[in-house]
Amino acid sequence: MNKISNTKWHTKSIEQTAEALGTDLKRGLTAREAQARLEKFGPNELQEQPRPGFWKMLLDQFNQFLVLILIVSAVVSFFLGEYLDSGAIMAIVILNAILGVVQEGKAEEALAALQKMAAPNAAVLRDGHLLIIPAREVVPGDVVLLETGNYIPADVRLVESVNLRAEEASLTGESVPVEKKADLVLEKDLPLGDRHNSAYMSTLVSYGRGKGIVVNTGMTTEIGLIAEMIQSYEEEPTPLQVKLDQLGKWLGIGCLVVCGIVFFIGVLRDTEVGMIFQAGGGLLAYLSTFRQVIVDMFMVAVSLAIAAVPEGLPAVVTICLALGMQEMIKRHALIRKLPAVETLGSATAICSDKTGTLTQDKMMAVQIYVDRTILSVSGKGYNPAGEFSDDRRPVDLGGYPGSNLLLRAGLLCNDARLEEDLDSEEGENWRMVGDPTEGALVVAAAKAGFWREELEQDYPRLAEIPFDSERKRMATIHPDPKWGGYVAYVKGAPDIVIELCQQVVEDGQERPLTAEKRRRILEVNEALSSNALRVLGVAYRPLPEVPKTPTVEETERDLTFVGLIGMIDPARPEVKEAIELARQAGIETIMITGDYKNTAVAIADELALLSPGGRVLTGVELDQLDDETFADMVEEVEVYARVSPQHKVRIVEALKKRGHVVAMTGDGVNDAPALKRANIGVAMGITGTDVSKETADMVLTDDNYASIVSAVEEGRVIYANIRKFVYYLLSCNVGEILIIFLAMIAGWPVPLTPIMLLVLNLVTDGAPALALGMEKGDPGIMKQPPRRPDEPMINRQMVRGIAIQTVAITAATLSAFIVGLRWFPDNLAAAQTMAFATLSISELFRAYTSRSEQYSLRSIGVFSNKWMQWAVLVSVIIVLAIIYVPFLDPIFETAFLDLREWLVIAPLILVPAAAAEANKYFLRQQKPMVSSLNTEY
Repeated sequence: MNKISNTKWHTKSIEQTAEALGTDLKRGLTAREAQARLEKFGPNELQEQPRPGFWKMLLDQFNQFLVLILIVSAVVSFFLGEYLDSGAIMAIVILNAILGVVQEGKAEEALAALQKMAAPNAAVLRDGHLLIIPAREVVPGDVVLLETGNYIPADVRLVESVNLRAEEASLTGESVPVEKKADLVLEKDLPLGDRHNSAYMSTLVSYGRGKGIVVNTGMTTEIGLIAEMIQSYEEEPTPLQVKLDQLGKWLGIGCLVVCGIVFFIGVLRDTEVGMIFQAGGGLLAYLSTFRQVIVDMFMVAVSLAIAAVPEGLPAVVTICLALGMQEMIKRHALIRKLPAVETLGSATAICSDKTGTLTQDKMMAVQIYVDRTILSVSGKGYNPAGEFSDDRRPVDLGGYPGSNLLLRAGLLCNDARLEEDLDSEEGENWRMVGDPTEGALVVAAAKAGFWREELEQDYPRLAEIPFDSERKRMATIHPDPKWGGYVAYVKGAPDIVIELCQQVVEDGQERPLTAEKRRRILEVNEALSSNALRVLGVAYRPLPEVPKTPTVEETERDLTFVGLIGMIDPARPEVKEAIELARQAGIETIMITGDYKNTAVAIADELALLSPGGRVLTGVELDQLDDETFADMVEEVEVYARVSPQHKVRIVEALKKRGHVVAMTGDGVNDAPALKRANIGVAMGITGTDVSKETADMVLTDDNYASIVSAVEEGRVIYANIRKFVYYLLSCNVGEILIIFLAMIAGWPVPLTPIMLLVLNLVTDGAPALALGMEKGDPGIMKQPPRRPDEPMINRQMVRGIAIQTVAITAATLSAFIVGLRWFPDNLAAAQTMAFATLSISELFRAYTSRSEQYSLRSIGVFSNKWMQWAVLVSVIIVLAIIYVPFLDPIFETAFLDLREWLVIAPLILVPAAAAEANKYFLRQQKPMVSSLNTEY
């Protein structure tokens, strides 16, 4: 099996292939031999690896270090009798897990989509008879018959081809059907798209017919290798997941260290061994006192743990990402995996397929040469609206008599049809039936007012000589009502058509085709071809009568040359601006295509994608580079041409090795492995195959490259918002730690009970944190370069802000607590309630200042985020209810506060917000230093 799958069949002759596979080309395999091979090689289908079940996906949600700390805290709280605390923490953990499973719970359907593309049946020769069998029963050595409209059931070495063309865009990226020729013997190292003597599983026969020997089936086919590549890649954590995991570990270690220090200091302070013995209490009294101290200090440590861990952070992050998904949908980007929302915002390189992504995936006539003049043709896709222009000035084709003849001949000598599609869900009201190259001629004629149905009433087709890959042209015969008699229209490769011509149409008159005029036409053809245009020549010949059996020798001679038509799969008009916006955002756009180098370069130049110093690399050249050499030069290459799926993966790997966060866009089967290997895969929703959509992290619902830039902006906003509420939550939590730590060191009672801390962390902190996740983003966010992939979420600027806030929060809260202790020496609950009210409401006020890391609250608008108003209002109501609703007092251990207490609390709650605004003012004054402050801490 391996020997067969590794053979380069395109280098073998037909006879060598048949001999190697033990096949009779006239009779095919015997039924017995076919059954033996089916048992040996297995069915011709793609194998799927087991997918993770629901419980496995659910358990994966608990792998985060921060979540594990929450679970431990809940268990400890439960065994200490703090059932309310434990239940609240576990509710948050379970909610977070459910949200994650719901958002990411769709199992990967890449293999199922690939299987859908496989041909359901195949026509094979067995024992000399033509049989229709299920495609899964095809085996190596089978002789299969191929006809127009058929999907190819397996990889085949062609043994017969008659005008055979295959649509391979989804596999190779080739924008036009590929001409196949069975009798070729090719070089070993040719890329997939140049192997014209072979055809591949799940590609489509678009024209002609043929016959081939099956050389590979199932997982050994080219599409099977793609399926295997997709399965072999393990999911990598996104930058956000890495940062949150690092944050969780940092918090966990810090929490354990602080709790341990507090516990041992407290035990040493409260167990005065000498004094106990001196008092005559003895060992038993000491042990009793020691036990009680241990329990008390353990509860203090648990309180610190609750204060240290932001219980709401995992849920807030998950909800923020889910809300980001909804916002992305408005920007025509459907997110399949939650962390992809943020990852796109950190992208430093976008690797984009050309066909259907940067281009329209619709061949279009863009230039014609007639009457010694090159005219440009405008328009979009298959829409028949457009105009003809000379040097960007619209022209009336009446001034170019040969143009009507050129477009009429191109339409009549043509098998494609343009149809109106009023039921289209894609906003495209026209569709093409037939070869896309011929379709371009049909649309160009329609722009000049020629429609097949009307024209064929006067010029019905009476006879034809079909296109042949040897002749590289076709001819049709029609009556000629203008001149009388009949006319043969011929179209094909310009260099061949012009060799058959003796006259040329100029200004509506037939004139001799001199050597100078012939040379001029060929120069124009070369110029159009050098701009990556696919060029066809058009000619005609008057006939006195319709031949009974038209022959090439009689019909295609003494022709009159009319003109040239140049076609291309044009760039999307909005892509150029999107690429420039990406460049301003510090994101490099890289074209990766299976198309020819000159075509790729022409599109890249049109889009201003290729910079003056940018390099262009082909797949063959890439094969000659080792991984180390390629990694050293990968950042210089902006266009890759004639590449295979394996090349695309290698490019993504090299960019990632250089520290890039890579987004890979694509729409074909050939893009699927690279989509999965990239940091974020972006598939096209309209033209994309099911395979690419199911493999990708994100799907563009409008296939618009500009939507990628919009999604990048939203991703940056989301990450900035995550930083804002991480900063907000951590400064609150560190402040809570310091409040309890200093109170314990000073010998005071604990200022905040565990249930108060839980309320602060889950409710009064959680709601504003969610509101911070709804911020619209700071001005100029797309003028900033991408953040470094290794940049920590908590950088020096944030550390300084947390430190300032910690001091302000601690000072304000402890001040209120000390006043409460003095006013209520016998009522600890009252002092704790004053501390709770000061801390909770000061944090709510400070949430407003956290809406931007550098811009003042005044500049961004106090009330510009409506969600913040609701969050603060609801949180204030909850705090007041906890203090003033009688039946809640014993649950939350609070006491009633009157006006005297509030007069003390009121100025203290403004201290943290004022400190935050002062810190931002200092940052703005020291603006040149901001970049240095954003270094790793």
